[in-house]
Amino acid sequence: MKKLFLMLSCIVVLACSKNDPIYNCNYLLDVGVNLTVNLNLPQYNQLLFPVNAVRVNGYGNNGIILVRTNADSILAWDGADPNHTSSSCSKLTIVGLNAVCGCEDGNEYSLITGTALGDNAQPCTLKPYRVEAIGNNSYYVSN
Repeated sequence: MKKLFLMLSCIVVLACSKNDPIYNCNYLLDVGVNLTVNLNLPQYNQLLFPVNAVRVNGYGNNGIILVRTNADSILAWDGADPNHTSSSCSKLTIVGLNAVCGCEDGNEYSLITGTALGDNAQPCTLKPYRVEAIGNNSYYVSN
């Protein structure tokens, strides 16, 4: 029994590697999000058409950005720059299908992939939220 325990312990210890990727983006809080979006309402009806984005304030760290990528899917991202502490300049602005930070470094992210754009490599990607279709032109956004 001791040998079995020792073997299992060794497997667990040796299976963990220091090279495993660690999500080390501690600037954004884990804020609970429960949002129902009805695309028939005027504030969301841009999302009826592909390649459009809308900001919804009052959710997440600094609002939520919803993006219609194609006829079948909507993505949701936190509206705060994940590579900055929360401040007035860390709110992301929608520019086409990109999101741009208002801080000095002007971090820019793709609203399709959530990754940083440009030469300034960033350790954190945009924080995603789950989006599920719940009915005719209605979606539920959560984390």
